Amino acid sequence: MALRRRPRWRLALVLLAAPVLVVAALMVMLWHQQAQADVRQPERGAQYALVLGNRAYVDGQVNPCLSSRVERGVELARQGLVSGMLMSGGVDQEDGRIEADVMAATARAAGYGGPLLLEPRSESTRENLLLSRPILQAAGVRSVIVVSDARHLWRVRLLARASGFEQDLDVQYVASPTECSPSVWRRWKAALREPLAIVNNALHGYL
Repeated sequence: MALRRRPRWRLALVLLAAPVLVVAALMVMLWHQQAQADVRQPERGAQYALVLGNRAYVDGQVNPCLSSRVERGVELARQGLVSGMLMSGGVDQEDGRIEADVMAATARAAGYGGPLLLEPRSESTRENLLLSRPILQAAGVRSVIVVSDARHLWRVRLLARASGFEQDLDVQYVASPTECSPSVWRRWKAALREPLAIVNNALHGYL
């Protein structure tokens, strides 16, 4: 006797629901990781802070989500936890500015006068790490504190481990203030972007 076929709509429903469930599960894990990153402090000092880029300008002003990362790096320097900083970020596709240049200017305006290296070519988190590593190594840097916002740091850590970045350097991770954007829509957009980026990185074999 022939097997009874399941209605096609059930199969379509399963195919549609699966990615939604994956993203939802990742969002829950991200919220958990974010809560941990928000309260995590460096356990020891490092030679450099590696500050990861973000969109340079929003509404005609320096993006607060970028400046908050820079300010966290400056704070680490003031506390004596790092002696230098590397700003990593390439061309902002929104307005053509180089994120690393904007970050460096922001740090100097905040009173930071220490050593400052720039990585101005990266266009993704993965490239932040890949292109920053040889710059750090050329400068004799063996230990870093990576600075980004809390919701971003889980993906940063996953990529750092998969790429060998953590094998080559002593790495710690510190969060800048998470809710840096006054816009509720932008906060939700950023929260959704991270699980989608993790899926994308995994599909490309980066994780």
